[in-house]
Amino acid sequence: MPHIVVHLSGQPDADLTRKTVDAVAELTQSVLGKQLPVIAVTVQYIAADAWFIGGQSLASLGKSAFHLDISITDETNTKAEKARYLREVHAAMAKIRPDLHEVSYIHVIDARGAAYGYGGKTQEYRHQQAGV
Repeated sequence: MPHIVVHLSGQPDADLTRKTVDAVAELTQSVLGKQLPVIAVTVQYIAADAWFIGGQSLASLGKSAFHLDISITDETNTKAEKARYLREVHAAMAKIRPDLHEVSYIHVIDARGAAYGYGGKTQEYRHQQAGV
């Protein structure tokens, strides 16, 4: 797994969605070691006049922003891997959106294996069945 939710400022844009999903999926694999078949990504758009940073809308600032939440199973990645993921996702998004506001957040959510899963099975169950 993980499950990833990305919020992008602006109007829906299929090309931007595809670039974002590709970049995030690649980094989730290369930095966090997650397998592509179980990476689920949803992308939502929020109008720039409805997204505020420091009390000012992105529309008035002439900036774009993103917010990414990624749920991973607790204890499957190190602090260093998570820190690298934050750096590399932010850098990738800055390439995709050159007007990116620095205050674009990434939240790595360490979910307990017994409280998180897919296909009706928890990650804890999968871990136990793997004999690890």
